[in-house]
Amino acid sequence: MADPSFDIVSKVDHQEVDNALNQAAKEIAQRYDFKDTGSSIAWSGEKVEIKSASEQRVKAVLEVFQEKLVKRGIPLKALQHGEPQPAGGSTAKLTVEIAQGIADDKAKAIAKKIRAEGPKGIQAAIQGDQLRVSGKKKDDLQAVIALLKDADFDIPLQFTNYR
Repeated sequence: MADPSFDIVSKVDHQEVDNALNQAAKEIAQRYDFKDTGSSIAWSGEKVEIKSASEQRVKAVLEVFQEKLVKRGIPLKALQHGEPQPAGGSTAKLTVEIAQGIADDKAKAIAKKIRAEGPKGIQAAIQGDQLRVSGKKKDDLQAVIALLKDADFDIPLQFTNYR
């Protein structure tokens, strides 16, 4: 029989993000403090684009969006954005990326941490945008999961396919 293993992934439920975005757009359209500011939030391809009359309003729209994401169980670590940028005239905009998958540098850092601090006999293999961790004992795999939950890699980690 094969050794016990599990996969480390970083995925976000796109439908839940879409629901949160729609809720945020509805709230922005109805709230008094957003009246006449030209504030909007919408998909722009695979990214979320926030526009408003000022940088402070853009940040306020982002906060509303983040509140909706938290209520739907989406970790805020999945959001990647910078500072609001002037968008010509008297408007500002912000592009927010929703992280999917584990980048190569993060995957290497996770594998290195497993090798350095994890139990002996555990292997971590990078497979595309996820990692496969295997070992002889299920207890060792659970120790690795506990180790990674305590570590901070600036991305949300999920542990799937545990066998």
